[in-house]
Amino acid sequence: MDFDLAHGSAILARTPSALHALLDGLDTSWTTTTEGPDTWSAYDIVGHLLHGERTDWIPRAQLILAQGDHRRFTPFDRFAQFEASQGRSLGELLRAFTAQREASLATLHAWQLSEAQLALEGEHPAFGVVTLRELLATWVAHDLGHIAQIARVMARQYRTAVGPWREYLPILDR
Repeated sequence: MDFDLAHGSAILARTPSALHALLDGLDTSWTTTTEGPDTWSAYDIVGHLLHGERTDWIPRAQLILAQGDHRRFTPFDRFAQFEASQGRSLGELLRAFTAQREASLATLHAWQLSEAQLALEGEHPAFGVVTLRELLATWVAHDLGHIAQIARVMARQYRTAVGPWREYLPILDR
């Protein structure tokens, strides 16, 4: 499927409510458990999404749209949430993410992007030249990937509890 701004925005708009429905009010045994060393819990993932919302998608899109001499993205700190989320509850992170996402989408829609603007280029520090269309498509896929990751981390907590049904639950072994 080619990227379509309206279709992509529909996913981006639903991510906060999907996360609220899945996580808000759950016992921390569901939301702070990881899959092992160097893996993330649902709490960590929400913090990561919040950090990305503040520092990645819209700031990079603005850099592309400005078409100035400097179009190279600042490297994204994929682990900043570990410090930025300290002392905050999951509920706080979810509310902050929701507010930030609403602001991001308002900015995105206010731009009324044309096909020509979606083809504008920026420079990713690792990938080189990327288009605004690719950045926005990645934003959508990134959300969906982390929703799937949260579901997997949570499902794996019952990896042994399901007994013989594990054979039919591939999410438990991925």
